[in-house]
Amino acid sequence: MRALISVSDKTGIVELAKALHALGVGLISTGGTAKLLADQGLPVTEVAEVTGFPEMLDGRVKTLHPKVHGGLLARRDTPEHMAALKAHGIDTIELLIVNLYPFESTVAKPGCTLADAIENIDIGGPAMVRSAAKNWKDVGIVTDASQYPAVMAELKATHAQGQCKLSDKLRFALSVAAFNRISQYDGAISNYLSSVNFEAEKLSETYVPERAQFSGQFNEQYVKVQDLRYGENSHQQAAWYRDLAPASGSLATGVQLQGKELSYNNIADADAAWECVKSFETSACVIVKHANPCGVAVGASALEAYSKAFQTDPTSAFGGIIAFNRPVDKAAAEAVSKQFVEVLMAPDFSAEALEVFKSKVNVRLMKIALPASYGNVRNALETKRVGSGLLLQSADNHELALADMKIVTVKQPTPAELHDLLFAWKVAKFVKSNAIVFCKDGMTLGVGAGQMSRLDSARIASIKAEAAQLSLQNTVVASDAFFPFRDGLDVVVEAGATCVAQPGGSMRDQEVIDAANEHGVAMVFTGVRHFRH
Repeated sequence: MRALISVSDKTGIVELAKALHALGVGLISTGGTAKLLADQGLPVTEVAEVTGFPEMLDGRVKTLHPKVHGGLLARRDTPEHMAALKAHGIDTIELLIVNLYPFESTVAKPGCTLADAIENIDIGGPAMVRSAAKNWKDVGIVTDASQYPAVMAELKATHAQGQCKLSDKLRFALSVAAFNRISQYDGAISNYLSSVNFEAEKLSETYVPERAQFSGQFNEQYVKVQDLRYGENSHQQAAWYRDLAPASGSLATGVQLQGKELSYNNIADADAAWECVKSFETSACVIVKHANPCGVAVGASALEAYSKAFQTDPTSAFGGIIAFNRPVDKAAAEAVSKQFVEVLMAPDFSAEALEVFKSKVNVRLMKIALPASYGNVRNALETKRVGSGLLLQSADNHELALADMKIVTVKQPTPAELHDLLFAWKVAKFVKSNAIVFCKDGMTLGVGAGQMSRLDSARIASIKAEAAQLSLQNTVVASDAFFPFRDGLDVVVEAGATCVAQPGGSMRDQEVIDAANEHGVAMVFTGVRHFRH
């Protein structure tokens, strides 16, 4: 058995090569990898010795040769292939260990020159990987250090039986992983090059090109987490995928501790709840139903935050998704366990809290580590599928600060109202448009979501508060977009609001400001809207 080793990332390669040598595997290698192995006292044959040609063009040409690709591509069960190898003095290669030039990490560096980017496009590596992966029945292709243990485990086990080979199952899995890696690599190159605003007159070795935010071709890869029982409805099929490198603190990094398998709708709603709750710095609880927050609150403890959030809309909270940004203790668990909950998420659960839910075997408990710093850590890009196309945008990661608020009325908000306005605005960002959110003392009191008319959203928020027997007197209101007419403002003020936050920017801004002054309420413009469709 012969193994060809050519790696840019040399993590674990010396240990792997030593283990292969101990099994009697012949080692072939290139350039720096060959030197590293030789320095470790390993007998290694350089590729140049195999091909009869030296490495050329600063290492750009070294493995692109029939004695390499013939050894990888020849089908051992085809006599004509084996005869051709014999005729041309080509030996077979049974194991290829390759990782590619670090193109992705190179172009991610600030100030990366076009020359550096181009130089880090691997040519020989992908060619060898494709050859070995195509001929998976005869060749094992290893493209990542995480695969080393499984490969060595099988080789050691079969060596003990006098064979030293990989199983068909593992070789096929390695082949699939190899083609996936090539797809990712080529996609990254395409994304980079098609984003470059090329200026020939500036071309030099130090030329750092300007890049468009959105590349001419958009390539994105995901890894399947699991197949789902069905999609949004029972007649639809679905699966859940995650990014190749999930962001810390995202739903895809969570671990399910107990409960039934997550459904398509569970995952969508859980993401809405988690993204909302992790945007708060103080202890918070978010309850979501059908992708909309139906109750949000902050409190001194998880229990207090939950108790306040639940009061907003106990009816909608039934069968909802609940998220905490603090560990769930026994007290909070006991309170939540009294209602029907589909999914409960938190950074952690105490042993006593887990015991509370032990008998509720269908409740899905998700443990998700918070990101290193608080704030709205979300995806950098958002996508929406349309007929034969895709809408792509930067994520709505805007965070409102007190300094951003422009007071436009005679009446000035109190410090307490400003504090509640920031809370209400944060919640409104996660409510489907048109969104109206009543808040006071760090809790939602009425939420109107997803209506075609902002006036209707205002009325629904008021109706829901009344149904929950909550007073809207002296509350603040956040509207995700401007009031196009004064009627929406009239409704929220009539319900009890004394302070309103809205983006501003309507042709009738002055009419709405005049209405606020007429009512004697305070109003601030945020200068930004949060449409959520």
